[in-house]
Amino acid sequence: MPVSLSKRVQKVKPSPTLAMTTRAAKLKAEGKDIIGLAAGEPDFDTPAHISDAGVEAIRKGVTRYTAVDGTAELKDAIIAKFKRDNDLTYERSQILVSSGAKQTCFNACAALLDPGDECIIPAPYWVSYPDMALLADGVPVSVYAGPSQGYKITAAQLAAAITPRSKMFIINSPSNPTGAAYTKAELQALGEVLAKHPQIAIASDEMYEHIYWASEPFTSFAQANPHLYDRTLTINGVSKAYAMTGWRIGYCGGPKEIVAAMSTVQGQSTSNASSISQRASTVALNGDQACVGEMNKAFKARHDFVVARLNAIPGFSCLPGAGTFYAFAHVEGAMRALGVKDDSEFAEFLLSNAGVAVVPGSGFGAPNHVRISFACSMEMLKDALSRIELAVSPVAKRA
Repeated sequence: MPVSLSKRVQKVKPSPTLAMTTRAAKLKAEGKDIIGLAAGEPDFDTPAHISDAGVEAIRKGVTRYTAVDGTAELKDAIIAKFKRDNDLTYERSQILVSSGAKQTCFNACAALLDPGDECIIPAPYWVSYPDMALLADGVPVSVYAGPSQGYKITAAQLAAAITPRSKMFIINSPSNPTGAAYTKAELQALGEVLAKHPQIAIASDEMYEHIYWASEPFTSFAQANPHLYDRTLTINGVSKAYAMTGWRIGYCGGPKEIVAAMSTVQGQSTSNASSISQRASTVALNGDQACVGEMNKAFKARHDFVVARLNAIPGFSCLPGAGTFYAFAHVEGAMRALGVKDDSEFAEFLLSNAGVAVVPGSGFGAPNHVRISFACSMEMLKDALSRIELAVSPVAKRA
């Protein structure tokens, strides 16, 4: 009898973002002229003072195991960051450092979900949330908010999704893939619903907190809902704000019991995050934050260009975002004009006919959309969008 895979792993699928990024890289390696707008990775180099701290850590022998949950110096930097930026107070025992915020989210699902427990996830969602819940034997429950709602669920929708099996609620603001961000009032409305269901833990993924340009200041979920502090995990990391994706450092602050359980999961999987990366992340969080503002300014300029340009293409509609480096375009009109059956086929059309790699919206729980990353140069974006318009427009105009 052949060895069989677990039912657990057979429930999940590979990340469509990584799949499209890999395909684009393969085509480029084969000599094809491909522009990749799939990956969510800043094109900036890690700021020099942060990189220098990593190099110095290597030279000084900071290359050994650390405590599973992170070094004391990085935990203190995270505590200071939460207080400075979010007015949230944590102790070291409430902080966990992981190998990226993706691991933080996975640890949370593994620590909180039992078989059959429901995890409520607003859609459009980051592609990995439902599969993480499945890997923990949980049941992902998607709640969809389309463009007419600005891609943000309402308190009424959340209330309707809650059942006796509900155990976890994941919210991502600003959102990957839409760029939408919940206002303080909207977070408080969701908090009022959750306050009635004390069995539900909240995981607030705030990775894009500092890639943000809405008129209202960014508000953390726990900051908007202090009465839910004791069951809210605030998740963040250094990857996006400091262009440190490859350094792989994510972190969270939350209830001691949940954080301790997450640390146990991590201790039996990867153990500690890189000692070198932890030292560099300490410098990133404690140091001059001017670099964050400079990158944010560039992302805002790209956002404005991309959204306007997409809305000028026949069959495309794109709402402006409040942050992140993604544009989420509704492309049903273009799909209909081209006669393609779904957004996956549309993404294939763009890859084949325009040489541009985007991610189909169905992977984010939002069919008839595509996600376009503008974490690349303005020159590349201009070329890519001209290619897309050239590939789509003649057919769309005939239709």
